[in-house]
Amino acid sequence: MSTSITNESLLGSYLKDRRAKLDPAAFGLSGARRRTPGLRREEVAQRANISTTWYTWLEQGRGGAPSADVLDRISGALMLTDVEREHLYLLGLGRPPEVRYRASDGITPRLQRVLDALEVSPAVVRTATWDVVAWNRAASVVLKDYASLPRDQRNILRMIFGDPRARAVQYDWESVARFVVGAFRADAARAGATSQVGDLVDELCRLSPEFEALWRDNDVSSYGEHVKHLRHPILGQIAFEYSSFAVDGRPDLGMVIYNPATPADAERIRSLMMSQESPPT
Repeated sequence: MSTSITNESLLGSYLKDRRAKLDPAAFGLSGARRRTPGLRREEVAQRANISTTWYTWLEQGRGGAPSADVLDRISGALMLTDVEREHLYLLGLGRPPEVRYRASDGITPRLQRVLDALEVSPAVVRTATWDVVAWNRAASVVLKDYASLPRDQRNILRMIFGDPRARAVQYDWESVARFVVGAFRADAARAGATSQVGDLVDELCRLSPEFEALWRDNDVSSYGEHVKHLRHPILGQIAFEYSSFAVDGRPDLGMVIYNPATPADAERIRSLMMSQESPPT
């Protein structure tokens, strides 16, 4: 007898497990005379607005591949979390669902503590529209004092294309600008935010013919592993190895860390940060 496990059987097992964990009373249903825990198949099917027969087939591993719309309806019927919904899609269609973009107004205290633990490595968290929503002290001292900016001006693209000081610190502004536009385009699409960036793109096209030309090129970029050189107004030339990291469960957020390229660079940053510490009162 074959012991192979198919996606259909995994999907069926997952549906049955999620259904069994639901409390009928939470849906205003009687729990009397139920032979098994959770909701009945017909109750899930009714909540999902699909036929009981087909839902039964899905649980039995013989319903075929459901559509994304059906999976979304079943996900709602079973009250799945975002990560549970993603797992349902992976079992049912072999791919994650299209992301649901949500604007961010900050990060968790735990993630802020991660940033703060990076003593001499500037680090920021930015949204898919490249608004900086969190940073550590090294970023404030070395990159930008984000706290001094109005919230709507904490946008990396507005700085790169609209702030002469941001242009002046780059050794090769043209290459940096091309990379930024390509990575921004990729991030927005990955986070499902292409419709949300329209106003920002229109603003930047009016602000900068250079941005408009780069945007029309339709290039996309990824961070990979690179070294960034800056002309810092106090430190002079300084280099960083930078990396981008996804924030688990938040496709709208990315963390970028700039590690000093050499021990000497790290020491110079440390000295600068110490010199700018407020004296005790």
